[in-house]
Amino acid sequence: MDIWLILQIIVLFGAIFLGIRLGGMAIGYTGGLGVVVLCLALGMKPGDIPWDVILIIMAVIAAITAMQVAGGLDYMVQVAERILRKNPKHINYLAPTVTYTLTLLAGTGHTAFSMIPVIVEVAKEQNIKPSAPLSIAVVASQIAITASPVSAAVVFMSGVLEDFGWSYPTLLLVWILTTYTSCMLTAFIVSKFFPLELDKDPVYQERLKAGAIVSHNEETRKELPKGAKLSVLIFLIGVLCVVFYATSISDMVRKPMLDYVNSFIPQTTITSGESAGGGVENGDDSAVVALAKFVRSYIDPVRLPRDSAIMSFMLAIATMIVIFCKIDTSKLLNTSTFKSGMTACICVMGVAWLGNTFVGGYKDEIGELARKFVGDYPALLAVALFFASTLLYSQAATAKAIMPVVITALGISATSPESSYILVASFAAVSALFVLPTYPTLLGAVQMDYTGSTRIGKYIFNHSFFLPGLINIILAVALGFVVAPVFA
Repeated sequence: MDIWLILQIIVLFGAIFLGIRLGGMAIGYTGGLGVVVLCLALGMKPGDIPWDVILIIMAVIAAITAMQVAGGLDYMVQVAERILRKNPKHINYLAPTVTYTLTLLAGTGHTAFSMIPVIVEVAKEQNIKPSAPLSIAVVASQIAITASPVSAAVVFMSGVLEDFGWSYPTLLLVWILTTYTSCMLTAFIVSKFFPLELDKDPVYQERLKAGAIVSHNEETRKELPKGAKLSVLIFLIGVLCVVFYATSISDMVRKPMLDYVNSFIPQTTITSGESAGGGVENGDDSAVVALAKFVRSYIDPVRLPRDSAIMSFMLAIATMIVIFCKIDTSKLLNTSTFKSGMTACICVMGVAWLGNTFVGGYKDEIGELARKFVGDYPALLAVALFFASTLLYSQAATAKAIMPVVITALGISATSPESSYILVASFAAVSALFVLPTYPTLLGAVQMDYTGSTRIGKYIFNHSFFLPGLINIILAVALGFVVAPVFA
C-alpha cells in the first residue's frame, strides 16, 4: 500500500465523516470537496456522476410531492394508522409492514416519517418499547427500496440483469419475497428475544418521574382535500403502468411478443427490409396485419427505455394529479417530501461522485479482489455492498459503483450468466444506510420517540437500529441465495 493510496483513503473517509458531522445535505457538499482534493491534489480522475439515479429520484419525488399537496399522503397515513390502532398487540409486525408497503409504492423511504409518531404512541399504549417497532420499521423502509418497482436502485439493477436472462417481473418477485420475509423474521426475532417492556426501561422511568412523559390521546384526523383519494388512485395506476411497461419491454416478454406479432405479417414484408413503422404496403393487407405492424413499431426497437419510462411516467402522474385534483402548484416547493427528496439528490450527487471517483481509480485492483474472493465465497459480495452503502448513502449509487466491477471480474456475460444469481441474491445488502446513525428517518425516530427508548449510544454504532438492521439484511441475503438460484 503506497502513500498515495493511504492519502486517498484518508480523503475519502474524511470527507464522508465531515459530512456526517455537519449533518443533512452537507454530506453531499463534502462529497464534492472530496472530489476536488482527490482530483486536484492527489491526481485521480473524476468519476461518473450518477445522473440517471438522481433524475429518477427527482421524477418520483415530483409525483409524490403532487400527491402530498393533494392530500394523498395524509390519506395513506390515515389508512395505515387505522390498521395499527385496530391491531396494537401486533405492532412489531404491522409497523414494518406499513413502512415497507409505503416505500414499495413510493420508491422512497422518507414516507416512513409520517408513521413514526403513530408507531410511538401505539407501542407506548401496549407497554412496548417504541424502539422495537421503530427500529424494524425504519430498516424495512430502507430495504424496501431494493424491491420497489419505481426506485432508482431497482431500475438500474433490472437493466443490468436483463442482459443475463433476468426479467423485470422475476426480479421484483424475488426481491419482494426475500426482503419482506426477512422483515417479518426480524420482527419475530425482536419480539421473542429483545427486551420489550417499556416500564422496565431506565430512561423512560427517569422521564416519567421528571414529568416529561405526556400521554397523547388519538388526535382528531384532519379533514382531507376533495382530491386526496383521487390522487392516490392516479399514483397507484401510474405505478402499475410503470410495472406493466417495464415488463413489456423486458427481453423475456418482448421477444416472444415480437415473434407472435410477426406471425401475422407476411414474411416477404419482414425480410424485405421494411422499417418497423412502415405501415401497410398493399391494399390486400388486412386490418390484423396493419395492427400487428403498428404494435411491432412500438416494441422493435423499444422507443422509450426503462429509465426514461420511469421518469416520464412519474412526471405524467404528477401532471394528472395537478390537473384532476386541482392543486395549488405554488405549495409544491414547501412540502416536506420535496425538501427531503432534493436533499437526497444533493447527497447522492456528492457522495456517489466521491465514491465513483475512488472506485474508478482502482477498478483493476477491486476487480482482482472480487475475482479472488467473491468467486470462491459468493456471500462476500453482500459484505462489500453492505460496507459500501454505509459510506455512499444510497442504494442505487452503491449498486452502480460496485456491480459493474464485480460483473467484469467474475466474467458474467450474456453467454455466461451462470453466476448472475449472486448479484440478485446480494442486492438487499445495499440497504445498510442504518449503520451510521445519520440517515434522516433514523434521526427522526430518535427525536420523535419521547419515551427515550430509541436512542444512539456513546459508541456511535450501539444504537437501536443496528442489530435489527443487521439481522434483517443477513436474512434477506440468505433467503436470496436460496430463492434466486431457483429462478436463474
